[in-house]
Amino acid sequence: MSNIFIWSGFILGTTALLYLAVCTFATRAWFKRRTATAISTPPVTILKPLCGMEPGLYDNLRSFCTQDYPEFQIIFGSQSADDPALDVARTLQHEFPHLDIQIVCEHSIQCGNFKVANLMQMEPYVAFEHLVISDSDIRVGNDYLHHLAGELDQPDAGVVTCLYRGLPAATIWSRLGALHINEWFLPSVLTGRLLGLNDFGFGATLALRRQSLERIGGFKVLADQLADDYMLAKLLREHGLKTVLSDYLVETTVHEPSFASLWQHELRWMRTVRMLQPAGHAFSCMTHTLPATLVAAALAHAHPWAWAMPATAIVLRIIMHRISLHDPESSLWLDLLLLPIRDLLTFAVWAGSYASRHVRWRGRRFAVRRDGYMLELGEERF
Repeated sequence: MSNIFIWSGFILGTTALLYLAVCTFATRAWFKRRTATAISTPPVTILKPLCGMEPGLYDNLRSFCTQDYPEFQIIFGSQSADDPALDVARTLQHEFPHLDIQIVCEHSIQCGNFKVANLMQMEPYVAFEHLVISDSDIRVGNDYLHHLAGELDQPDAGVVTCLYRGLPAATIWSRLGALHINEWFLPSVLTGRLLGLNDFGFGATLALRRQSLERIGGFKVLADQLADDYMLAKLLREHGLKTVLSDYLVETTVHEPSFASLWQHELRWMRTVRMLQPAGHAFSCMTHTLPATLVAAALAHAHPWAWAMPATAIVLRIIMHRISLHDPESSLWLDLLLLPIRDLLTFAVWAGSYASRHVRWRGRRFAVRRDGYMLELGEERF
């Protein structure tokens, strides 16, 4: 029996360390990437669904107005006339009078996913064939559209999607949330890409042609999908079109005012992944390197090499942190202190994802089916 524990610890620990080493290699290689060059610069419509005031909203939305690109349209949309985010949109409309900025505020379409309902209401105002859909918490450089146009030029490209890096607000919970994005989510996607996987689509950016959207049935097919961004890319792949992971990195503001906010946000994301990719989610236990090596050390505690595993994990995590660090001057030492807490918290969220199918999203509670459809609690159960 003791040999079983020892070998289990060895396999668990070495697998987790190997995964982290591959993550480190994939992330370092990607940060040395070369970005695409646009062959053509077709006019683009940017769709920005809004829902409430967020930290940094003005700077986020403004970054889309300062694009170094020949012709583009921006449509800001909300389902509430009282939405304070609309005041920011109107400010930008006055600040950039030379731009084609439309503001759509309607509540005529009802569906489970309010963001998709918002997109459906904006669709009639779209002027151009090329579309870029981006969440309101995203910030970009002025070369953003130029890069997307180059990548959408690729043969059979159905949708171009962007990775994102977290910019934390001034709370410890926000910094923990940003660490999750920068040092677990981003490397995990890049490792999957290195292994030939492309089963993703992120709300940070979804660039596609309007005819491709119509090919899958329009936004309405996403009306009751919780992971609408993922499902949009999946449906396009099912129609023979590729998902292209852009070389362009965008930024997202991370505002978590409390532990409860951080926990519910990450739990919603993790439970959604579990329902859509159950096998991959189960095996992702190996991606939680520090907790995995601690368990491995406990299983094989009598052997000196056992405790070298968590020590190696910490060293690799510091290297990963240096690679993905956004602001080394201001956050290095604080983040290093938070890394063990962050890794243990990520594992706890992963474990908690198996407790229920229920998630919280913008004050509403939903149950998520295995096909990604969501039902607001109080409706018929399944």
